Amino acid sequence: MGYRILLFLIVNFAALVIGGLFTQSGASSEWYLSLNKAPWTPPGWVFGAAWTTIMICFAVYMALATKGVKRVGVLMTLFILQWILNVTWNPVFFYSHEVLAGLIIISALTLLIAGLLFRYWSDLKWKSILILPYLIWLVIATSLNWYILENN
Repeated sequence: MGYRILLFLIVNFAALVIGGLFTQSGASSEWYLSLNKAPWTPPGWVFGAAWTTIMICFAVYMALATKGVKRVGVLMTLFILQWILNVTWNPVFFYSHEVLAGLIIISALTLLIAGLLFRYWSDLKWKSILILPYLIWLVIATSLNWYILENN
């Protein structure tokens, strides 16, 4: 079980690193700082703390899920799709400044994570709580992306 957690930690944090490589200066960029942002936008340090917590919880969730679900191939396909969407959002939003495309990507990611939660709830029961930080953060992030689209 420990090697599975480690493997998913590496893959999850690799997604954050790869996404970050293509964001240029990201949240500290002149473009982002000039945007009208939602009043509920958290301070910058919250993003790092949130993503660290999310990726740790999600790694444990995936390690448990790969042992606890019947169709691991479907689970892994959804995991890979999640990984691609997660990596893609940063460069689309921060590098290309494609706010609508970013909203579509993050909305798809939010729906996918919600789908994982509900699809595997019967197999994983209370262990599914580990995916809740990811889902909650994505709902918040989607609302922030939507606000930027609507107000800029």
